[in-house]
Amino acid sequence: MWGRGMAWSGVLASGEACRIDRRILDLMNPQSTTSLDIDTPGRALIEITRPVTEWLDAQRVQTGLLTLFIRHTSASLLIQENADPDVQADLNRFLARLVPDGDRLFRHRDEGPDDMPAHVRAAITAVQLSIPVLNGRLALGTWQGIYVWEHRLRPHRRSVVLHLLGD
Repeated sequence: MWGRGMAWSGVLASGEACRIDRRILDLMNPQSTTSLDIDTPGRALIEITRPVTEWLDAQRVQTGLLTLFIRHTSASLLIQENADPDVQADLNRFLARLVPDGDRLFRHRDEGPDDMPAHVRAAITAVQLSIPVLNGRLALGTWQGIYVWEHRLRPHRRSVVLHLLGD
């Protein structure tokens, strides 16, 4: 429990009372967070590797774990091939066949025929990613990039939260 002077007070597993200054805890468990706002052109994969790595570089962390989380129910996150744009086009075509717009199966159409399909696409893909940080860099493969996958037809502004644990 946090007390006056920003110290944690509690009981250790041994039963001893313990008090730890918040500054010591911060040194033991350094964390950083930020949000990136991404303007999408509509349905597409938008690579965000560069802004993510620029933010990571400013944190000066050598070893850790970066978690990304998208705050939306009709877009998702993806680590995917970043060299050949045909991969992105093929992924979009595959998902369009798997979950077609305007399918009569769906009752929820408040924002148009792409509304519920976008929710399903987000549900079967990822809204959170975890990427190790090694030697100050994301541990991505040579051809891997980080993407926001917009599932709606119209442009949207998407918010991606970054949370870094490391030292």
